[in-house]
This record gives sequence, structure tokens and C-alpha cells, in this order.
Amino acid sequence: MPAPEPVVSELIELLSLERLEDNLFRGQSRDIGTKYVFGGQVLGQALSAAQATVDGSNGERRAHSLHAYFLRAGNIEAPIVYEVDRTRDGGSFSVRRVTAIQHGRVIFFCAASFQAEEDGAEHQLSMPEVPQPEDIAPAPGVPAEVMGTLPPKVQRWLSRRGPFEFRHVYPRDELNPPKRPPFQQVWFRLSEPVGDSPELHRALLAYASDFQLLGTATYPHGISYYQPNVQMASLDHALWFHRPFRADDWLLYSIDSPSASSSRGLARGQIFDRQGRLVASSAQEGLIRVVPDAEAASAVPAKD
Repeated sequence: MPAPEPVVSELIELLSLERLEDNLFRGQSRDIGTKYVFGGQVLGQALSAAQATVDGSNGERRAHSLHAYFLRAGNIEAPIVYEVDRTRDGGSFSVRRVTAIQHGRVIFFCAASFQAEEDGAEHQLSMPEVPQPEDIAPAPGVPAEVMGTLPPKVQRWLSRRGPFEFRHVYPRDELNPPKRPPFQQVWFRLSEPVGDSPELHRALLAYASDFQLLGTATYPHGISYYQPNVQMASLDHALWFHRPFRADDWLLYSIDSPSASSSRGLARGQIFDRQGRLVASSAQEGLIRVVPDAEAASAVPAKD
């Protein structure tokens, strides 16, 4: 297999934590154009830390769920330390609690549950009928004359070539968003093949699951993260792994937002593989504020 492209190799390195002690890990941070550390980075790194503490002494166990809270905005310029508590190793399940610390303060925590492989009842909802990713044209780039009018951070976000490809079934102009019903379907995949490690593919999916999700709650209101007077931040995130998958093959992210109120929006996602198998589900609530001006939007989101 050829070596992955630099953006893919960088992401794999980002998810490959430095082990400081048995239950203590350190991860680096990356500036991808967001104001603060991208939530998917912290999710993927926290899951990587938890997975590194689940050994084979009780048989092979794989992550089936993760429930997380974002407490403070992360500093892109500083590493993050992850402390893992080996909460429980039972007959079939293991639970790990992961705390992310930066500058001596907790910025995030999550619980991850692992299960030994078992047979049992099985069903799933059907995948929506949508065009295949090959039948959807990649999103066009932002014209230079428009890009030059945007804030530097937004320019960096829109101009970068990230490790994941996205094909929107119903594209939306995020710079001039219309009001639309709160749902969307997006095909996505890692842009280059990687190895076969299920743990790596789960960490990659945790990273990617933070894209697109909360933004769906802005659709009925005709606003977006790119607008200078809009302030958005993830409050929590849940992820369930149902069936094996590969993050380097196309996956369909089908997302809806059932509610927004009190400056919070809720979004839910179902992730299907190309064969129509439901491989994962997600949910997230986030802060969505329309503030007086760009200066107010650039402030650290208050979660007190």
C-alpha cells in the first residue's frame, strides 16, 4: 500500500498519542482554520487514549459507544494531556473515563464503553435513497474575489485540503445560506487508504463525526458558522459503533435536527456504508448564538 498523503499522515499522527504513563497520554493540536481546537480532534484522541488501555487479558473488546462533554475551548497552540480512568472491566464490558487537560484545566471528558464480540438479535433502519458519491460533483472552490473578503480564519478553513473528502447530496451556500428544512445527507471518506486496524478507523470516524453535525441545526434559520455574527460551539457529543466499517471507503452521513431552543441546537446522525449497513450513530447538542457583531462572535463561547 502506498504511503498516505501528508494530510492523511498528519491526521494519523495526530491520533497516535504519546504515552507518558500507563494511563496518561499526550496529544498535539492542529490549526485547521477553526477558532479553537476542533472538537473532532479531541474526540478522536480521547478514544485513542481509551482504546490504548483496553488489552486482551479479558478477550478482544471493541468500542461500541462514547459519550462526551466539551467544557472549555481548547488552545490550538498547546498539546492536550489525556488521563484515563480504568473504571470497570467486567465479564463482557469494559468502561473507560477520559479527562482532557490543557494548562492545568479540564477542557473535556468522556466515557467510552467496550464489549467483547457477541451474537444476538439484529435490525436496522434503511439507508436513505440518495445518489452515489461518484454521481455528485465535488463542491466548487470559493471565487478569489469572495475569498478575499472573508476573515483570515475562514479563508484558511475554506482553502485547506483536509484529510476527508465530502460530497453533499443537497449542497448549501454556507456564505449566503438560504432557509431550509433541518436535514442533510453527506458522503465522506478519508482521502487515501490506510491500514486495517479497527481501532484506527474508529478514531478516524470519531474525528469526522464532528463535521456537518451541528451545522444542520442552523438550516431553518438561514445562518452559518461562517457568518461574522454567529457564534457556535459543541456542548456534548455521543457516538455509537454498530458494525465494522472502513473510514477510507465512502460513508453516508444522514443528519437531522429535531429541535433548537434557548441558543442550543440538537442534531442526530446515522452513518451508513456503501452496502447500506448502518455502521454508526451520533448525536450532538451545541451552542448557537446570533450576536451583535463579529467582535462578540470571536469571544470564547461562554458555557457558564
